[in-house]
Amino acid sequence: MDLIPDLPNEIALECLSRVSYKQFATISSVCKGWKSEISRPEFRRNRTDTRCSEQLLFMTQARVDQSRKSGVPKRFATPVYRITVLELGSGGWSELPPIPGFPDGLPLFCQLSAVGPELVVIGGLDLSTWEASSSVFVFNIISATWRRGADMPGGRRMLFGCASDGDRTVYVAGGHDEDKNALKSAMAYDVARDEWSSLPDMARERDECKVVFHCGKFLVIGGYSTNAQGRFERHAEAFDAAAQQWGPVEEDFLETATCPRTCAGVDSNDLYMCREGEVMALKCNTWHAVSRLPADVCSVAFVTTWRGKLMVTGSARFGEPHMSYLLDLKSCKWTRTVTPDEFSGHVQSGCYLEI
Repeated sequence: MDLIPDLPNEIALECLSRVSYKQFATISSVCKGWKSEISRPEFRRNRTDTRCSEQLLFMTQARVDQSRKSGVPKRFATPVYRITVLELGSGGWSELPPIPGFPDGLPLFCQLSAVGPELVVIGGLDLSTWEASSSVFVFNIISATWRRGADMPGGRRMLFGCASDGDRTVYVAGGHDEDKNALKSAMAYDVARDEWSSLPDMARERDECKVVFHCGKFLVIGGYSTNAQGRFERHAEAFDAAAQQWGPVEEDFLETATCPRTCAGVDSNDLYMCREGEVMALKCNTWHAVSRLPADVCSVAFVTTWRGKLMVTGSARFGEPHMSYLLDLKSCKWTRTVTPDEFSGHVQSGCYLEI
């Protein structure tokens, strides 16, 4: 069956490839052939190969009160978080539809990961009960719909690290349980199968750790033990998914004992983080200063990287509007992203997706 009558399929495919991701739900409802085509991994690869793909940044971001007529937009006393989308190519901003059953916003401190054409929201603090949630929700970019995933097993946990391999698996590690005990446990979520599996325990307890997928491994950075309570450690350890085992603990992975939440990996073997007003890069096992942070984002909330770029979202100081700057990692030049007032709220977490 032809994708578009009287057109060769290769031309029809090119036409479909040029459609914005925002229209995927509409065109998938036109006919079964179109829905089947845009759902295939090969379709997404073709969009990338033909430079038709869209680079998207998803963030859990506090809502801003727009009712004020003048002055700085007001932040709500109790922040209400939603998922915002920044289209990195056009600079356009938008908001995803809310998760069904969450009228008061996202769970606080929930984690985001992108897997294929889907966005996964895991855990957080339930605003109705103020208890840690084990919930999992998956947003499909193709259909623009939410579905409930299998709950995260192993008891309630908070402030865990979370990262995706970008293909089909989300990895979770560390955090703390309901008694504030830091955890060594880790697990993996297969999004397509909607199944969780346990991983071997880490060597160290890691509350408030940072997780990145780096050099083909699941790297868990920093955090602190139950007895340390907020005193961050410098060490890290990596999980090899193919071998199903953890590597040795790297005791001096970070230069200083600091919160690792600004760590971010790139396509190469390099790792980046923001520290003391600088963007730092880990190259050949040594941290080097790359660039000074713009003053507008020196209080960093979120960092992500992709294709030789690094984006920092933050504010000049606590409580002020958030904005984003883009750093070209080759030229080390910064570009400010235009941020409308309604998208200047605090950012808790985020992830990058190319579709």
